[in-house]
Amino acid sequence: MDRRNISFSPPDISELEIEEVVQTLKSGWITTGPRTKLLERRLAAYIETGRTDIDTEKETARWSNRVVCLSSATAAEEMNLRILGIGPGDEVIVPAYTYSASASSVIHCGATVVFVDIQKDGDPVTGMPEMDYDALEAAITGKTKAIVPVDLGGLVCDYDRIFEIVERKKDLFSPLQSDGSILGDLSSRIQKAIGRVAVMADCAHSLGGSRVFRGEKKYCGAIADFTSFSFHAVKNFTTAEGGASTWLPLEGIDNAEIYKMFQLLSLHGQNKDALAKTQIGTWEYDIIGPWYKCNMTDIMAAIGLRQLDRYLGLLERRKAIIKRYDAVCDSLGIRHLIHHTADMDSSNHLYLIRVPGMTAEKRNEFIVKMAEKGVATNVHFKPLPLMTAYGADCSAYPNAYDYYHNLITLPLHTLLSDEDVEYVCESLKKTLKEI
Repeated sequence: MDRRNISFSPPDISELEIEEVVQTLKSGWITTGPRTKLLERRLAAYIETGRTDIDTEKETARWSNRVVCLSSATAAEEMNLRILGIGPGDEVIVPAYTYSASASSVIHCGATVVFVDIQKDGDPVTGMPEMDYDALEAAITGKTKAIVPVDLGGLVCDYDRIFEIVERKKDLFSPLQSDGSILGDLSSRIQKAIGRVAVMADCAHSLGGSRVFRGEKKYCGAIADFTSFSFHAVKNFTTAEGGASTWLPLEGIDNAEIYKMFQLLSLHGQNKDALAKTQIGTWEYDIIGPWYKCNMTDIMAAIGLRQLDRYLGLLERRKAIIKRYDAVCDSLGIRHLIHHTADMDSSNHLYLIRVPGMTAEKRNEFIVKMAEKGVATNVHFKPLPLMTAYGADCSAYPNAYDYYHNLITLPLHTLLSDEDVEYVCESLKKTLKEI
């Protein structure tokens, strides 16, 4: 086969997205405005139904105040934690096998990260590097306020198991008492309404993923107490940068109150956004708290609106590529993620492979030789305890290190042609023989 250049994860941007951005620029409204609010409503409908064709403007009230679009998934996770009232003295459990944002958001809030190792070789069915749930249960103490499960690669964690654990350990949980502030009061009421350690899902990879949860198919965003999504350029669904938060309804607390607090936290604590201030005689505003700046712009939302129109087709194309990769890896005896099972459908975000017996040095050699053939590969992820910021010592998390040391991620994106996919497969076979 002739040499090809296969990028690892370029964004799939069509003329539809480009035209919507042009129209946004011409509209004169480029910061948070009508397109951002529309994207929030359409995402809410998608998360509930799995459909992207619902006219949310016919039932605006139904789909409003359920999703907040923000500048990144990191901001979304941090805002989730701050809404919950996480702070100094609290502990948040995070898998050792994830990207930095899962843990750095906890640290930004002044809380303590408690890492938990993954299961040996990952989940026994899917191979995803999921937390060791026995270790998770043992790690919960009276200081634990939240758990951050990570749907790595687009696969969906065993949330039935996670919720069973936090329910069993609820006697250890003491809710935050209000400090009298508007945020402190809401956080206290949220913790009391949940009544146990909160499940704060990191769904950066898994928009559109689903799992049978408590006997019913649920999409990511409608499972955990709070959820964060990423719309970064390398994700299945992109707004260039960007992300979103969503949450489950809580007894005694109006969704509109939670949504309003997200708006305050993400816009300097200002009680009116620019769109609200355009109404006649409504210029005046207040600053409720000295908070943060992480709102989404209408330019970003414009990309997202047209991405959402195309999203179901993009997911199907990823699924077709995975099917071809699966066949080749199975023939070669290479371990790989299982993206679809009887009770779980992945968003098909990443294709992780592990070559039995391969050392870390050989893995690195493999990546170089694939690059020499024009195929960009990657590694998802280097366990956080190996990183300088998190101690640079993975000895307490042997399963995470063992999973990482022979891991390679193949290119998986919707700009790959069938010929590109075959080229990746042939390059994989040749490189394995060479090393």
